[in-house]
Amino acid sequence: MSTSTPSRLPDAQHIQQSADLLWNAIMAADEYTATGIVLRMLDDGADPEKILLDVIARVQGRVGEEWAANRISVAQEHAATAINERAVAAVSVHPAARTTATRGRITVACVDGEWHGLPARLVAEVLKLRGWQVDYLGAQVPTPHLIAHLHSTRADAVALSSSIATRLPTAHAAITACQAVGVPVLVGGAAFGPDGRYAKLLGADAWAPDARTAADHLAQGPLPRPQAGHQQFDDLPHLADQEYTLVARNNTSLVRSVFAALEDAFPAMRAYGELQRERTAEDLAHIVEFLATALYLDDEELFTSFITWTAQILVARGVPAMSLPPALVLLARELGDFPRAARILHAATRTLTTDPTTTTAAAAAGNAV
Repeated sequence: MSTSTPSRLPDAQHIQQSADLLWNAIMAADEYTATGIVLRMLDDGADPEKILLDVIARVQGRVGEEWAANRISVAQEHAATAINERAVAAVSVHPAARTTATRGRITVACVDGEWHGLPARLVAEVLKLRGWQVDYLGAQVPTPHLIAHLHSTRADAVALSSSIATRLPTAHAAITACQAVGVPVLVGGAAFGPDGRYAKLLGADAWAPDARTAADHLAQGPLPRPQAGHQQFDDLPHLADQEYTLVARNNTSLVRSVFAALEDAFPAMRAYGELQRERTAEDLAHIVEFLATALYLDDEELFTSFITWTAQILVARGVPAMSLPPALVLLARELGDFPRAARILHAATRTLTTDPTTTTAAAAAGNAV
Protein backbone atom coordinates (compact mmCIF):
# COMPACT_ATOMS: atom_id res chain seq x y z
CA MET A 1 0.00 0.00 0.00
CA SER A 2 1.35 3.43 -0.92
CA THR A 3 1.29 5.99 1.88
CA SER A 4 2.87 8.86 -0.02
CA THR A 5 1.21 12.27 0.18
CA PRO A 6 2.83 14.42 -2.53
CA SER A 7 3.48 17.94 -1.32
CA ARG A 8 2.95 19.40 -4.79
CA LEU A 9 -0.75 18.56 -4.84
CA PRO A 10 -3.16 21.50 -4.33
CA ASP A 11 -4.14 21.70 -0.68
CA ALA A 12 -7.75 20.47 -1.09
CA GLN A 13 -6.64 17.57 -3.28
CA HIS A 14 -3.84 16.74 -0.85
CA ILE A 15 -6.32 16.65 2.05
CA GLN A 16 -8.74 14.42 0.13
CA GLN A 17 -6.00 12.02 -0.94
CA SER A 18 -4.74 11.80 2.64
CA ALA A 19 -8.26 11.11 3.90
CA ASP A 20 -8.62 8.33 1.32
CA LEU A 21 -5.28 6.83 2.38
CA LEU A 22 -6.28 6.98 6.04
CA TRP A 23 -9.61 5.34 5.25
CA ASN A 24 -7.85 2.47 3.47
CA ALA A 25 -5.49 2.04 6.41
CA ILE A 26 -8.18 1.88 9.08
CA MET A 27 -10.29 -0.49 6.96
CA ALA A 28 -7.24 -2.75 6.87
CA ALA A 29 -6.89 -2.29 10.67
CA ASP A 30 -3.37 -1.01 9.98
CA GLU A 31 -2.53 1.30 12.87
CA TYR A 32 1.07 1.86 11.81
CA THR A 33 0.16 2.99 8.31
CA ALA A 34 -2.63 5.20 9.66
CA THR A 35 -0.38 7.05 12.10
CA GLY A 36 2.36 7.19 9.48
CA ILE A 37 0.06 9.05 7.11
CA VAL A 38 -0.69 11.87 9.55
CA LEU A 39 2.91 12.09 10.76
CA ARG A 40 4.16 12.38 7.20
CA MET A 41 1.69 15.17 6.56
CA LEU A 42 3.03 17.03 9.59
CA ASP A 43 6.61 16.48 8.47
CA ASP A 44 5.65 17.94 5.07
CA GLY A 45 4.33 21.09 6.73
CA ALA A 46 0.57 20.43 6.76
CA ASP A 47 -1.51 22.40 9.29
CA PRO A 48 -2.18 20.19 12.37
CA GLU A 49 -5.72 21.57 12.74
CA LYS A 50 -6.55 20.64 9.14
CA ILE A 51 -5.21 17.13 9.69
CA LEU A 52 -7.39 16.73 12.77
CA LEU A 53 -10.60 18.13 11.31
CA ASP A 54 -10.37 17.69 7.53
CA VAL A 55 -8.68 14.30 7.49
CA ILE A 56 -9.24 12.35 10.75
CA ALA A 57 -12.68 13.78 11.59
CA ARG A 58 -13.81 13.38 7.98
CA VAL A 59 -12.78 9.73 7.99
CA GLN A 60 -14.52 9.17 11.33
CA GLY A 61 -17.71 10.60 9.84
CA ARG A 62 -17.43 8.10 7.02
CA VAL A 63 -17.02 5.31 9.57
CA GLY A 64 -20.40 6.22 11.06
CA GLU A 65 -22.05 6.37 7.64
CA GLU A 66 -20.69 2.97 6.64
CA TRP A 67 -21.89 1.41 9.91
CA ALA A 68 -25.37 2.88 9.45
CA ALA A 69 -25.53 1.45 5.93
CA ASN A 70 -24.47 -1.97 7.31
CA ARG A 71 -21.36 -2.00 5.14
CA ILE A 72 -19.07 -2.41 8.16
CA SER A 73 -19.66 -4.28 11.41
CA VAL A 74 -19.77 -2.91 14.94
CA ALA A 75 -16.36 -4.49 15.54
CA GLN A 76 -14.93 -2.74 12.47
CA GLU A 77 -16.46 0.55 13.60
CA HIS A 78 -14.86 0.20 17.04
CA ALA A 79 -11.48 -0.76 15.57
CA ALA A 80 -11.58 2.16 13.14
CA THR A 81 -12.43 4.59 15.93
CA ALA A 82 -9.59 3.26 18.07
CA ILE A 83 -7.10 3.76 15.22
CA ASN A 84 -8.40 7.28 14.59
CA GLU A 85 -7.92 8.04 18.28
CA ARG A 86 -4.31 6.88 17.98
CA ALA A 87 -3.88 9.09 14.92
CA VAL A 88 -5.12 12.06 16.96
CA ALA A 89 -2.64 11.17 19.70
CA ALA A 90 0.16 11.00 17.13
CA VAL A 91 -0.69 14.50 15.90
CA SER A 92 -0.89 15.86 19.45
CA VAL A 93 2.67 14.88 20.39
CA HIS A 94 4.33 15.92 17.12
CA PRO A 95 6.62 18.98 17.41
CA ALA A 96 4.52 20.81 14.81
CA ALA A 97 1.51 20.64 17.14
CA ARG A 98 3.22 21.85 20.31
CA THR A 99 2.03 25.27 21.42
CA THR A 100 2.45 27.49 24.44
CA ALA A 101 -0.71 28.32 26.40
CA THR A 102 -1.40 32.02 25.98
CA ARG A 103 -5.13 32.09 26.70
CA GLY A 104 -7.23 30.85 29.61
CA ARG A 105 -8.05 27.37 30.88
CA ILE A 106 -10.78 25.14 29.43
CA THR A 107 -12.11 21.83 30.72
CA VAL A 108 -13.30 19.48 27.96
CA ALA A 109 -15.41 16.44 28.86
CA CYS A 110 -18.17 14.11 27.73
CA VAL A 111 -21.32 13.98 29.84
CA ASP A 112 -21.89 10.98 32.07
CA GLY A 113 -23.01 7.98 30.00
CA GLU A 114 -21.49 9.32 26.77
CA TRP A 115 -18.87 6.90 25.45
CA HIS A 116 -18.14 8.68 22.15
CA GLY A 117 -15.01 10.51 23.23
CA LEU A 118 -13.39 11.29 19.87
CA PRO A 119 -15.41 14.48 19.12
CA ALA A 120 -14.47 15.91 22.53
CA ARG A 121 -10.84 14.90 22.01
CA LEU A 122 -10.79 16.78 18.70
CA VAL A 123 -12.17 19.88 20.44
CA ALA A 124 -9.48 19.59 23.12
CA GLU A 125 -6.67 19.26 20.59
CA VAL A 126 -7.88 22.20 18.47
CA LEU A 127 -8.17 24.41 21.56
CA LYS A 128 -4.62 23.51 22.53
CA LEU A 129 -3.43 24.44 19.06
CA ARG A 130 -5.22 27.78 19.48
CA GLY A 131 -3.30 28.53 22.69
CA TRP A 132 -5.64 27.36 25.45
CA GLN A 133 -4.61 25.38 28.51
CA VAL A 134 -6.88 22.35 28.22
CA ASP A 135 -7.90 19.72 30.75
CA TYR A 136 -9.32 16.84 28.71
CA LEU A 137 -11.28 14.52 31.00
CA GLY A 138 -12.41 12.01 28.35
CA ALA A 139 -15.60 10.02 27.96
CA GLN A 140 -18.35 9.43 30.53
CA VAL A 141 -17.44 11.94 33.23
CA PRO A 142 -19.79 11.79 36.26
CA THR A 143 -21.07 15.27 37.08
CA PRO A 144 -19.85 15.27 40.73
CA HIS A 145 -16.31 14.51 39.54
CA LEU A 146 -16.54 17.23 36.90
CA ILE A 147 -17.58 19.77 39.53
CA ALA A 148 -14.79 18.66 41.88
CA HIS A 149 -12.33 19.21 39.04
CA LEU A 150 -13.68 22.70 38.40
CA HIS A 151 -13.29 23.60 42.06
CA SER A 152 -9.64 22.58 41.97
CA THR A 153 -8.68 24.18 38.64
CA ARG A 154 -10.78 27.33 38.33
CA ALA A 155 -11.43 26.82 34.62
CA ASP A 156 -12.66 29.76 32.57
CA ALA A 157 -15.21 27.56 30.80
CA VAL A 158 -16.36 23.98 30.27
CA ALA A 159 -16.82 22.40 26.85
CA LEU A 160 -19.29 19.52 27.16
CA SER A 161 -19.80 16.95 24.41
CA SER A 162 -22.66 14.53 23.79
CA SER A 163 -23.40 12.53 20.65
CA ILE A 164 -26.49 10.59 21.74
CA ALA A 165 -29.71 12.48 22.46
CA THR A 166 -30.69 10.16 25.32
CA ARG A 167 -27.84 11.72 27.32
CA LEU A 168 -29.49 15.16 27.23
CA PRO A 169 -31.20 14.91 30.65
CA THR A 170 -27.78 14.12 32.14
CA ALA A 171 -26.23 16.91 30.08
CA HIS A 172 -28.81 19.32 31.49
CA ALA A 173 -27.85 18.38 35.03
CA ALA A 174 -24.16 18.86 34.21
CA ILE A 175 -24.78 22.26 32.59
CA THR A 176 -26.74 23.47 35.59
CA ALA A 177 -24.16 22.14 38.06
CA CYS A 178 -21.26 23.84 36.25
CA GLN A 179 -23.16 27.12 36.13
CA ALA A 180 -23.99 26.83 39.83
CA VAL A 181 -20.26 27.02 40.63
CA GLY A 182 -19.87 30.01 38.33
CA VAL A 183 -18.39 28.32 35.24
CA PRO A 184 -20.01 28.97 31.84
CA VAL A 185 -20.68 26.03 29.53
CA LEU A 186 -20.23 25.61 25.79
CA VAL A 187 -21.83 22.45 24.42
CA GLY A 188 -21.52 20.53 21.17
CA GLY A 189 -22.19 17.20 19.56
CA ALA A 190 -24.99 15.61 17.58
CA ALA A 191 -27.16 15.21 20.70
CA PHE A 192 -27.87 18.94 20.80
CA GLY A 193 -29.50 18.96 17.37
CA PRO A 194 -28.20 20.20 14.01
CA ASP A 195 -28.96 23.82 14.89
CA GLY A 196 -28.17 23.55 18.59
CA ARG A 197 -31.82 23.88 19.53
CA TYR A 198 -31.45 21.70 22.62
CA ALA A 199 -28.41 23.63 23.81
CA LYS A 200 -30.53 26.75 24.14
CA LEU A 201 -33.44 24.82 25.65
CA LEU A 202 -31.19 23.35 28.34
CA GLY A 203 -29.66 26.70 29.25
CA ALA A 204 -26.13 26.29 27.85
CA ASP A 205 -24.18 29.52 27.55
CA ALA A 206 -22.98 28.72 24.03
CA TRP A 207 -23.18 26.03 21.35
CA ALA A 208 -20.89 25.04 18.50
CA PRO A 209 -21.51 22.47 15.74
CA ASP A 210 -17.86 21.46 15.47
CA ALA A 211 -14.41 21.92 16.97
CA ARG A 212 -13.36 24.71 14.63
CA THR A 213 -16.47 26.75 15.40
CA ALA A 214 -16.04 26.12 19.14
CA ALA A 215 -12.49 27.46 19.04
CA ASP A 216 -13.59 30.48 16.99
CA HIS A 217 -16.39 31.22 19.46
CA LEU A 218 -14.10 31.08 22.49
CA ALA A 219 -11.54 33.28 20.73
CA GLN A 220 -14.11 36.09 20.50
CA GLY A 221 -13.95 36.66 24.24
CA PRO A 222 -14.94 35.07 27.55
CA LEU A 223 -18.35 33.50 27.88
CA PRO A 224 -20.71 35.41 30.18
CA ARG A 225 -20.67 34.29 33.79
CA PRO A 226 -23.84 32.37 34.72
CA GLN A 227 -26.52 33.92 36.90
CA ALA A 228 -26.78 32.51 40.40
CA GLY A 229 -29.82 30.53 41.52
CA HIS A 230 -30.72 28.97 38.18
CA GLN A 231 -32.49 25.58 38.50
CA GLN A 232 -33.14 22.80 35.94
CA PHE A 233 -36.89 23.13 36.41
CA ASP A 234 -36.69 26.78 35.31
CA ASP A 235 -35.84 25.60 31.77
CA LEU A 236 -38.46 22.84 31.48
CA PRO A 237 -41.64 23.59 33.44
CA HIS A 238 -43.55 20.86 31.56
CA LEU A 239 -41.70 18.27 33.68
CA ALA A 240 -44.22 19.02 36.41
CA ASP A 241 -46.61 16.49 34.82
CA GLN A 242 -44.17 13.68 35.81
CA GLU A 243 -44.53 11.89 32.44
CA TYR A 244 -40.78 11.88 31.86
CA THR A 245 -40.02 10.64 35.37
CA LEU A 246 -42.55 7.82 35.24
CA VAL A 247 -41.59 6.61 31.75
CA ALA A 248 -37.86 6.71 32.56
CA ARG A 249 -38.41 4.95 35.89
CA ASN A 250 -40.56 2.19 34.33
CA ASN A 251 -38.39 1.60 31.25
CA THR A 252 -37.79 -2.08 31.98
CA SER A 253 -41.43 -2.98 32.65
CA LEU A 254 -42.60 -1.09 29.54
CA VAL A 255 -40.14 -3.00 27.37
CA ARG A 256 -41.21 -6.28 28.92
CA SER A 257 -44.93 -5.60 28.36
CA VAL A 258 -44.54 -4.47 24.75
CA PHE A 259 -42.20 -7.35 23.91
CA ALA A 260 -44.67 -9.88 25.32
CA ALA A 261 -47.52 -8.51 23.18
CA LEU A 262 -45.50 -7.84 20.01
CA GLU A 263 -45.55 -11.42 18.77
CA ASP A 264 -49.33 -11.25 18.29
CA ALA A 265 -49.20 -7.75 16.81
CA PHE A 266 -46.35 -8.66 14.44
CA PRO A 267 -46.66 -12.42 13.68
CA ALA A 268 -43.36 -12.54 11.74
CA MET A 269 -41.64 -12.28 15.10
CA ARG A 270 -42.69 -15.87 15.88
CA ALA A 271 -40.01 -17.09 13.49
CA TYR A 272 -37.27 -15.05 15.14
CA GLY A 273 -34.26 -16.84 16.58
CA GLU A 274 -32.85 -16.12 20.02
CA LEU A 275 -30.42 -13.47 18.74
CA GLN A 276 -33.16 -11.68 16.78
CA ARG A 277 -35.38 -11.65 19.84
CA GLU A 278 -32.56 -10.19 21.95
CA ARG A 279 -32.02 -7.44 19.40
CA THR A 280 -35.74 -6.72 19.28
CA ALA A 281 -35.73 -6.24 23.05
CA GLU A 282 -32.71 -3.92 22.70
CA ASP A 283 -34.50 -1.91 20.00
CA LEU A 284 -37.56 -1.57 22.25
CA ALA A 285 -35.36 -0.35 25.09
CA HIS A 286 -33.88 2.32 22.80
CA ILE A 287 -37.37 3.36 21.72
CA VAL A 288 -38.54 3.83 25.31
CA GLU A 289 -35.32 5.67 26.17
CA PHE A 290 -35.76 8.09 23.27
CA LEU A 291 -39.43 8.54 24.16
CA ALA A 292 -38.40 9.51 27.68
CA THR A 293 -35.90 12.01 26.28
CA ALA A 294 -38.55 13.50 23.99
CA LEU A 295 -40.80 13.87 27.03
CA TYR A 296 -37.98 15.54 28.93
CA LEU A 297 -37.55 18.10 26.17
CA ASP A 298 -41.22 18.12 25.13
CA ASP A 299 -39.98 17.71 21.56
CA GLU A 300 -41.98 15.51 19.21
CA GLU A 301 -39.49 15.89 16.36
CA LEU A 302 -36.66 14.31 18.35
CA PHE A 303 -38.62 11.07 18.64
CA THR A 304 -39.97 11.01 15.08
CA SER A 305 -36.47 11.63 13.71
CA PHE A 306 -35.12 8.78 15.82
CA ILE A 307 -37.88 6.43 14.64
CA THR A 308 -37.25 7.33 10.99
CA TRP A 309 -33.53 6.72 11.47
CA THR A 310 -34.26 3.41 13.22
CA ALA A 311 -36.43 2.32 10.30
CA GLN A 312 -33.57 3.02 7.91
CA ILE A 313 -31.11 1.11 10.09
CA LEU A 314 -33.46 -1.90 10.28
CA VAL A 315 -34.01 -1.93 6.53
CA ALA A 316 -30.23 -1.82 5.93
CA ARG A 317 -30.00 -4.95 8.09
CA GLY A 318 -32.81 -6.80 6.32
CA VAL A 319 -35.43 -6.22 9.03
CA PRO A 320 -38.77 -4.84 7.81
CA ALA A 321 -39.48 -1.33 9.03
CA MET A 322 -43.15 -2.34 9.22
CA SER A 323 -42.26 -4.03 12.53
CA LEU A 324 -42.05 -0.60 14.19
CA PRO A 325 -45.67 0.70 14.00
CA PRO A 326 -47.11 -2.26 15.98
CA ALA A 327 -44.52 -1.66 18.71
CA LEU A 328 -45.41 2.04 18.88
CA VAL A 329 -49.14 1.25 19.05
CA LEU A 330 -48.55 -1.20 21.90
CA LEU A 331 -46.42 1.34 23.74
CA ALA A 332 -49.11 4.00 23.31
CA ARG A 333 -51.63 1.56 24.77
CA GLU A 334 -49.40 1.03 27.82
CA LEU A 335 -49.13 4.82 28.24
CA GLY A 336 -52.77 5.65 27.65
CA ASP A 337 -52.89 7.95 30.67
CA PHE A 338 -49.92 10.01 29.45
CA PRO A 339 -51.20 12.62 26.95
CA ARG A 340 -47.80 13.96 25.90
CA ALA A 341 -46.40 10.44 25.38
CA ALA A 342 -49.48 9.44 23.37
CA ARG A 343 -49.15 12.51 21.15
CA ILE A 344 -45.48 11.80 20.45
CA LEU A 345 -46.08 8.10 19.71
CA HIS A 346 -49.01 8.81 17.40
CA ALA A 347 -46.93 11.36 15.50
CA ALA A 348 -44.12 8.83 15.02
CA THR A 349 -46.58 6.17 13.84
CA ARG A 350 -48.03 8.60 11.28
CA THR A 351 -44.53 9.40 10.06
CA LEU A 352 -43.72 5.73 9.52
CA THR A 353 -46.95 4.97 7.70
CA THR A 354 -47.13 8.09 5.50
CA ASP A 355 -43.49 8.97 4.72
CA PRO A 356 -42.88 7.72 1.13
CA THR A 357 -39.21 6.97 1.82
CA THR A 358 -39.98 4.87 4.88
CA THR A 359 -42.95 3.02 3.42
CA THR A 360 -41.05 2.20 0.21
CA ALA A 361 -38.09 0.93 2.19
CA ALA A 362 -40.39 -1.08 4.44
CA ALA A 363 -42.10 -2.67 1.45
CA ALA A 364 -38.78 -3.53 -0.12
CA ALA A 365 -37.58 -5.15 3.07
CA GLY A 366 -40.85 -7.01 3.43
CA ASN A 367 -40.49 -8.43 -0.07
CA ALA A 368 -36.94 -9.48 0.67
CA VAL A 369 -37.74 -11.58 3.74
